[in-house]
Amino acid sequence: MHFEKITENKKRFLPLLLIADEQEDMIDRYLEHGTLYVLNDDGVKAVCVVTDEGNGVLEIKNLAVDALSRNKGYGKKFIDFIGKTYAASFSILRVGTGDSPLTLPFYEKCGFKKAYTVKNFFTDNYKQPIIEAGVRLIDMIYLEKKLTD
Repeated sequence: MHFEKITENKKRFLPLLLIADEQEDMIDRYLEHGTLYVLNDDGVKAVCVVTDEGNGVLEIKNLAVDALSRNKGYGKKFIDFIGKTYAASFSILRVGTGDSPLTLPFYEKCGFKKAYTVKNFFTDNYKQPIIEAGVRLIDMIYLEKKLTD
């Protein structure tokens, strides 16, 4: 298993990126200026895009695991890799997600704590309703964890 930084032709990973962010024009907002990594373990199992938000904050904009590779620890391994890779340069790792019973517990288990909410983010920015695990996503919930002690 290894992580690879992708610098060219990032859109070739669009099918995986669309798992975590269902609207391509929203992905376009961060993909080119973000840093894209893939996790390869006998094939690409997961992708992650991070962006520098300033003031020591690194944000995970997209973290997606291939459907056949879920529940095998790849998401957690990606979070650990990002934390270790960027701990010397950033103090906070942030992620925004919907109020989903799938994603919120995952990030909390990885050490993230709720920081703030952006009301109506999904209804204001997405053309179609986003439903995850039977829940319509409305507000963006931001979680953070410290990268340095």
